[in-house]
Amino acid sequence: MSPTTVAAAYRTLRLRGLLSGHRRRGTRVSPRPPLFARPAVSVLPGLRDLANGNPDPAVLPSLRPTMAKIDLRPRLYGETINRSRLLELARQQFEVDKVPADSLAVMGGALDAIERVLPAHLHPGDRVAVEDPGYYEIFDLLRALGLTLEPVRIDDFGFIPDDLARTLKHGVAACIFTPRAQNPTGAALDEPRACELRKLFDAYGDVLVIEDDHAGPVAGTPAVTVCHRKKARWAVVRSVSKSLGPDLRLAVLAGDATTIARVEGRQNLGAGWVSHILQGLVEVLWSDSATVERLRTAADLYTVRRTALITALDRQGISARGRSGLNVWISVPEEVGVVTSLAAAGWAVRGGERYRLKGPPAVRVTIATLPPHDAVRLAADFAQSLRSERRTHSA
Repeated sequence: MSPTTVAAAYRTLRLRGLLSGHRRRGTRVSPRPPLFARPAVSVLPGLRDLANGNPDPAVLPSLRPTMAKIDLRPRLYGETINRSRLLELARQQFEVDKVPADSLAVMGGALDAIERVLPAHLHPGDRVAVEDPGYYEIFDLLRALGLTLEPVRIDDFGFIPDDLARTLKHGVAACIFTPRAQNPTGAALDEPRACELRKLFDAYGDVLVIEDDHAGPVAGTPAVTVCHRKKARWAVVRSVSKSLGPDLRLAVLAGDATTIARVEGRQNLGAGWVSHILQGLVEVLWSDSATVERLRTAADLYTVRRTALITALDRQGISARGRSGLNVWISVPEEVGVVTSLAAAGWAVRGGERYRLKGPPAVRVTIATLPPHDAVRLAADFAQSLRSERRTHSA
């Protein structure tokens, strides 16, 4: 066959997601795992659940009085898909955080938004830079779309610039990261790091940048963004799941005009719109000064609990990470033994294997419902589990 025919075949297979390759790094058959639903995390009866990643139900606003305040009249086909007041409230929040808000869309949660943004610009086989460690459901989503993951190392302030620069130089079509409350490590951008990353992304203007601000106002650190109006392809997702409750399947998406138009066009062909009942609930909650104050209190509470565990672990000689958010990430020599040992002591924590691509072993502890006095006891049990692991390995 002629080289032209072979090149055309490779191109077709790449567009269908069966092959992936880049420059001189070779061509490989793309991993296309079967689509499956991961089972819900099951915590054995009697264990203290620090594995699920949920917010503290005690600090979530009550929906019962809110329901009485929303417009429950039947909505019909052909009506405006998004509530104007909700969009205005979202626009105000984004503008305070210096996120351009000229184009907005309402999505059914953060992952729904990300799933719709990616195909707006990418094709199967394209390479996407992701955090390592990072959120495993993002990894699963990318693989299901036939995209190739390119891990980028992170520290307490997000992407390590040198590692991101290397990845961008090798060529990626998109980059997904969490600007604060990073899951699982709690990393959060500050302005100096954001400035470094912004310059890198601006130098690669065609790369689609997606910021997953899933925790929003309860993250415990200010919002910082690398996106701006002059950037060609970008999206910032802000979900309400951690701040108002996971069952409120709603996120607001800000982005460049082309991205938002493509996302809404695809949404119109499928789900159509996010329920106006959900939109109305979020609108009322965001309009309520008592709710705004409640979110500030929740952010402070999570910060106290996160700091208490990190401090208690440090006193036991154990290093842990958790600059923001609902989780603390603790390096361990081996995950299964530590998780098992802590379960024997009454604690359910999450092994870090799903969250890692190339990084070392660790476990994730959700601190949302862990008061400081319990953090001290957990740290002591954690130290004991590590001593047990060392004795096991030395034997």
